[in-house]
Amino acid sequence: MKSVRSIALLTASHIFVAAIGFAAGIYALPILTAPDAPSAEQVANKSKSVMFETEFTRALAGSDFLHWGEGKVTINSEYVTLIGSLAPGPDYKLYFSPEFVETEAEFQAVKEKMVAVGDINTFENFIVELPSGFDFSQYNSIIVWCESFNEFITAAKFK
Repeated sequence: MKSVRSIALLTASHIFVAAIGFAAGIYALPILTAPDAPSAEQVANKSKSVMFETEFTRALAGSDFLHWGEGKVTINSEYVTLIGSLAPGPDYKLYFSPEFVETEAEFQAVKEKMVAVGDINTFENFIVELPSGFDFSQYNSIIVWCESFNEFITAAKFK
């Protein structure tokens, strides 16, 4: 009876350690494969002729210790830039929204009215090129969303 118990405990402990390793790998992979972040100078070069300026903050209802963003965001007719940080994760997209949202549920409720303008591949600073002739008139907020896990990362109202 003792050997059956030992085998069960060993199996459970190995499954637990494997699960922890798998979770750590999912978290670490985007960090390890991310391209080099743009420098503050590169971001500043793309941030000329600023039309809108806002800020990502961790103090949002949908943000937590794994899903957050913070820093200064600038928007001009060609680029959205960030001098700051995002929580590491896979498959981040930058959305423009007609209304400010700060949770997954709010995002899903308004998603049909939003437009995804580009991928975010770095977690320290970013530069996202906007589509040519992008019309800002129907949008007032930007959102960083993780497509792979349907997770809200951060948002900011720019007008």
